[in-house]
Amino acid sequence: MPLFLFALTTLLLLAPGYTYAQRGARGADGQPGPPPTAKAAAPIDITGYWVSLVTDNWIFRVITPAKSDYRYLPINPEGRRVADTWDPAKDEASGNQCKGYGPVGVMRMPGRLHVTWENDNTLRIDTDTGTQTRMFYFGASQEPAQPSLQGYSVAQWQLPGGGRGGRGRGGQGATAPQTRPGSSLKVVTTHMTPGYLQKNGIPYGGNAVLTEYFMTIEDKGVRYLAVTTMLDDPQYLTQSFVRTSQFKKLPDAAGWNPTPCSAR
Repeated sequence: MPLFLFALTTLLLLAPGYTYAQRGARGADGQPGPPPTAKAAAPIDITGYWVSLVTDNWIFRVITPAKSDYRYLPINPEGRRVADTWDPAKDEASGNQCKGYGPVGVMRMPGRLHVTWENDNTLRIDTDTGTQTRMFYFGASQEPAQPSLQGYSVAQWQLPGGGRGGRGRGGQGATAPQTRPGSSLKVVTTHMTPGYLQKNGIPYGGNAVLTEYFMTIEDKGVRYLAVTTMLDDPQYLTQSFVRTSQFKKLPDAAGWNPTPCSAR
């Protein structure tokens, strides 16, 4: 299953024809209507509870690696220098015990996600690991004046082959379209405070850019969520840091267990 998810996700993300999946439909008078809300235009449904499937690099994801263990990570000499100075006690003393729980790290940790619509154009993800909240903003929104741990995330639906979403008569929100195979949610996150892409102090800087693709896949009646993460950070990385994480859909909130951040 993990190899299947990774291969299918990569193939679909690299396929040509992806486009923004939100466009106004014609109203009763034949004039273009306003664009649909992100919720109404959603070609896939990622809401609900999901549990992580730690099927790759588990020794780095389940257990905090030792200091200076940056195997398989594309970090440059400056990144190694910073990682070699990691001191969890110092992070705790300075109130920075959540530095490993930014959007880069928290999506790779064992735990559960709860995905909901905050409003018609804002998708919300809560994690029980670290008790973090991410907001995905569709369309125009005000950029924050200050960076934050989870940063500022701009989202858009993408459809394969140039397909587009729409709105109902008179600009009223229509029922969300049926699931479109190969559709995805693209999220670009900026304005992050410096953090760790791995809990043992592997750094990313304040100008790093995180691009994510969320896709749903069904296999033998079980729904999965595949999240491909690409972090670009010329300050500490020699190339993009790319990983794909998998989650399985849960029927309810059973097992949901919010826990605080831990620097260790």
